[in-house]
Amino acid sequence: MSAFNVPVPTNEPVRDYEPGSADRAALVKALAELKANPIEIPIVIDGKDVTTGNKIEIRSPHNLKMVLGHYHQGGEAEVKQAVDTALEAQLTWAHMPWEHRAAIFLKAADLLAGPYRHIMNAATMLAHSKTIYQAEIDAVCELVDFWRYNAYYMQQIYQVQPSSAPLTWNRLDHRPLEGFVFAVTPFNFVSINGNLPTAPAMLGNVTVWKPASTAAYTSHFLMKILREAGLPAGVINMIFARGAAIGDTVLRNPHLAGIHFTGSTAVFQSMWKTVGENIANYKAYPRIVGETGGKDFIVVHQSSNAEEVATAITRGAFEYQGQKCSAASRCYIPKSLWPQIKGILLKQVGDIKMGDPEDFTNFFNAIIDESAYKSIVEFVDYAKSASDAEIIIGGNYDMSKGYFIEPTVVVTTNPHFKLLEEEIFGPVITIYVYEDEEFANTLHLCDKTSPYALTGAIFGRDRKAVALAERTLRNAAGNFYINDKPTGAVVGQQPFGGGRASGTNDKAGGIQNMMRWTSPRSIKENFVPPKDYKYPFMG
Repeated sequence: MSAFNVPVPTNEPVRDYEPGSADRAALVKALAELKANPIEIPIVIDGKDVTTGNKIEIRSPHNLKMVLGHYHQGGEAEVKQAVDTALEAQLTWAHMPWEHRAAIFLKAADLLAGPYRHIMNAATMLAHSKTIYQAEIDAVCELVDFWRYNAYYMQQIYQVQPSSAPLTWNRLDHRPLEGFVFAVTPFNFVSINGNLPTAPAMLGNVTVWKPASTAAYTSHFLMKILREAGLPAGVINMIFARGAAIGDTVLRNPHLAGIHFTGSTAVFQSMWKTVGENIANYKAYPRIVGETGGKDFIVVHQSSNAEEVATAITRGAFEYQGQKCSAASRCYIPKSLWPQIKGILLKQVGDIKMGDPEDFTNFFNAIIDESAYKSIVEFVDYAKSASDAEIIIGGNYDMSKGYFIEPTVVVTTNPHFKLLEEEIFGPVITIYVYEDEEFANTLHLCDKTSPYALTGAIFGRDRKAVALAERTLRNAAGNFYINDKPTGAVVGQQPFGGGRASGTNDKAGGIQNMMRWTSPRSIKENFVPPKDYKYPFMG
């Protein structure tokens, strides 16, 4: 036996895909291949492809005429089969030596960074309507980082051991949880799709993985990578099913050991409620880890640089059409700086090109599906009709070709305007202009306006103002940025997660998240046990 060390991870470099590069040519080829070959996506249970005959069409959000393929939707029978298979697989997977578990995911990282890089980026561009840059940092680099850093964190967890008194040896056995973990993943980040089922699995757990239906296409490629990397059958089971088919089979199952969730606040709260109602029926208390919504802010001090602020708003609010839980959605700007910031912002947003991500000059693409489109449009129309708000740029939308909504900037005189308080999850940012001398009060206003506490930013060159903001907004954001946009957390650098209504703040991309998927057992070995029950004080 030997003590093994995982290679010390570094963040996967983001490639540029500049015109004339080999990467650009390989990506264009991958795009053409995927468009020419629609795929049929099965459920995967026990390492086997399962088809149900209930096929759901997958169309590209920015080109509704483009059919990318179909996925098979399952029901209660497939969900039950996935749960039973996972529990059976745990009997052997939990005892797999940790270095062999790590090797599987380290290999998956290398497959994704290498031979699957361009196909995964192309799939993300077509199915999620992301620019090549947004696809590259998400579907490749961040997920590669998750797999490499999580393996490293696993080793660190195992190395945490207690001290020992004379004649004894104390040890910590970091066990997987008893039962299965239910991983529920969203459409907006392929990296989250890959991380939520695999982080628990790396530590010896088994998972039932339910991707969002709008992420079925890229989830298929993730599962393909994991299988090629050597993931044993049954350790991760990928199902596509409606919530009604999942409820009793998964959430009320006595062997539910944990939930790893990213999605809406309402769904997460509903799941937690179901767990609470059934708490006496579980073999152990389920670990509940969730990242839900955000109403992320940028607060600007009068000492800020106007160009820096405007750029942070444009990038923070409109990259990937604002479909990030970390996207800037509300902004507080001092009156003295507003005219300058407004001018720069209008120019930047006015320059944004919107359209197909295969046109590499486009910064901005389509909304994910019709449901999201209609929800965002309701907010835009509300702002159009409001007497205390004005749309200064954008506000138009059209779904004749794809789900397109212009990047939209709203300015309101009401600090409790609906668009300042409610999550939109789209390309709409609302600005409130405050009197310069009201900076301290505006910080308190920002802190109390939203139930969420995911990300936020402060801009300013006055260090006292920055320190005041950092202190006042301490609980308003789990990821806080100083003179930077509130998006773009990097694995190993800014572990990600928020509190309040934004989730359990268990920090994906950090060791904190990985620790949630272990159940430590303390072992004390006595080398010289006593042979008499009497203690010295009894003499």
